[in-house]
Amino acid sequence: MMHFVTTPTTVTSACEDYLEKIHHLIESKGYARAVDIASALGVSQASVSAMIQRLDAEGYVVYEKYRGLTLTEHGRNVAKKITHRHEILTRLLRHFGIDEETIYQDVEGMEHHISGKTLHAFTLLTEELDRNAPLVANLRKRLKNGKK
Repeated sequence: MMHFVTTPTTVTSACEDYLEKIHHLIESKGYARAVDIASALGVSQASVSAMIQRLDAEGYVVYEKYRGLTLTEHGRNVAKKITHRHEILTRLLRHFGIDEETIYQDVEGMEHHISGKTLHAFTLLTEELDRNAPLVANLRKRLKNGKK
């Protein structure tokens, strides 16, 4: 089967969400099916089919009817960057003792709008906090005492 790849301008937030889920499914289950993607994202299978066609046309995935879905090397690289960004933001917010549901909602909102420079700064900050338990404990104490 011949695939024609269009040149994407930028990866949209929706495309990023799909690539992240597809990558996660492939890593955890060994494959990604439209039904699993729909379930994971809470969208219809028709929406998944339309996005898969788009991701295929833009060179992020290869989809063959009845055979399934794989990430291209480019798609895998983009998905890994998205996953890394998500993990850094999650780790950073956990240091402050924020509950997991709030962290999830906040990361989903922030992850698509953060610049590379800011992500790099957050990565360095997260790494420092990972190594400095007394500072983390002090920050959590100050946050707890500052609640109204």
